[in-house]
Amino acid sequence: MRELKAELITDAVARLCIEANTRLPEDVKCSIASARQAEDWQAAREILDRIIENYSIGGGIPICQDTGMACVFLEIGQDVHISGDLAKAVDEGVRRGYTDGYLRKSVVRDPLDRVNTGDNTPAMLYTELVPGDKVKITVAPKGFGSENMSRIAMLRPSDGLEGVRKFILESVELAGGNPCPPIVVGVGLGGTFDKCALLAKRALLREVDVPNPNPFYAKLERELLDEINALGIGPQGFGGRTTALAVHIETLPTHIAGLPCAVNINCHVARHAAEVL
Repeated sequence: MRELKAELITDAVARLCIEANTRLPEDVKCSIASARQAEDWQAAREILDRIIENYSIGGGIPICQDTGMACVFLEIGQDVHISGDLAKAVDEGVRRGYTDGYLRKSVVRDPLDRVNTGDNTPAMLYTELVPGDKVKITVAPKGFGSENMSRIAMLRPSDGLEGVRKFILESVELAGGNPCPPIVVGVGLGGTFDKCALLAKRALLREVDVPNPNPFYAKLERELLDEINALGIGPQGFGGRTTALAVHIETLPTHIAGLPCAVNINCHVARHAAEVL
């Protein structure tokens, strides 16, 4: 049994909060650049140029003023013993990262009294047990311009594929320019009400150019991407070919009486950073 001090998790989370908010992953940059080359609508080209200029500035400047809620995914090896309080260690890492990185603190302590916690805690913490003796930490700050556009539907099995397709396209169309397109669309299918939503959020962690390993769902992802881009919403909602950079679908088994479907949208600042301890 390998022992891992909780302080090391704190240090890693602090680093990842800053990295995720100040460096856009290379796969996202390449996808945006490709979209720019494919655009023939002047307004869309200019917006994509500004997006590229923005993420190219560097110097530790946040890519977006909304530095989001810190969503922290932990894949914990079953042969690891963490010495210390895991949740407190993660929150301390978020506190340090958002303070030391001069990142905007956007979390309120209660949904109704709206008092800011002042340090962007608590983190939204998701844990998963996996084989091995390592811990993989992924920090994915989630801005609420896109999070607010997310939806879930408890479809009937009889709704089938066409019902799923209709709900996804309807969700993107209703979102319009609000989530700062071009977007990445995470889709969860199956499981239960809560698991389905988590699947959709996890789907956003996949690199934009990596399809679902199942050929059926890889094909469906491509078809949905084409249909979404045909909506003509375009970058920032001003029209154009590129409403979405990718559609990612993740699935789980579900009940004979259900067909849960969740859509979690990410803006073009599809941020996440990972480290293995």
